[in-house]
Amino acid sequence: MAQLFSRRADRRLRVVLILGAALIVGTPLALLAWARTPVVTGQHHSVAQPLRFSHPLHVNAMRISCTYCHAGAERAAMAGLPPSTACVNCHSALMLDAAPLAPVLSSLRTGTPVQWQRVTTLPDFVYFNHAVHTRNGIGCERCHGQVNMMDPVEQAAPMTMAWCVQCHRASSPQVRGRSLTTCTTCHR
Repeated sequence: MAQLFSRRADRRLRVVLILGAALIVGTPLALLAWARTPVVTGQHHSVAQPLRFSHPLHVNAMRISCTYCHAGAERAAMAGLPPSTACVNCHSALMLDAAPLAPVLSSLRTGTPVQWQRVTTLPDFVYFNHAVHTRNGIGCERCHGQVNMMDPVEQAAPMTMAWCVQCHRASSPQVRGRSLTTCTTCHR
C-alpha cells in the first residue's frame, strides 16, 4: 500500500506534537517558576515613604528598640506603624519644624497618622500573627532581614508559602530564648 503522507510530513507532525506537548507541560511550569521570582514576590523591593526615615541611624546610633515604634510586634497580629507622637519624645519642637520632618508635624497638627507605605507584603488570603512568632522565639530579622543596615528598607524575604513552610519544618535553628527574640537587630 502506498504511503498516505510523505516522510517529510511525518517528521513535521512529530515536531509539532513534541512542541505542543512541551508547550502544554512547559507553560505551567514556567508560570510557576516566574511566580517565585523577586519581581513577583517583591523581594529586594523598596517603597517610597512619606518621609526619609533612617533605620541605621535610629537603631544602631540611637539604640532605639524596634518595639518602640512597632509596639504590636510582641502582643498583636500586626506589628503596627509608628505613631507621630513617638517622634516627639526625641525630636524637639524646633527639629519638627525642619523640612524633612514636615509630615510628622502635619500629622501632629491634624491628628491624622503619617501615611507610611507597607514594605513587606503578603497575599490577601494569608493570615500572619507577629505576636505568635515573637513569643515563640522567632526574631524579627528572620523575615525582615537586617533592617538596622537597610536604608531604605526593602522586603528581605520572598514571603512565599514554600518559604514559610521551609521555616516551619526546620524551625529549631531559628528559635531562640524569649529574652533574645525581640530587637536582635539592635544587638541588645
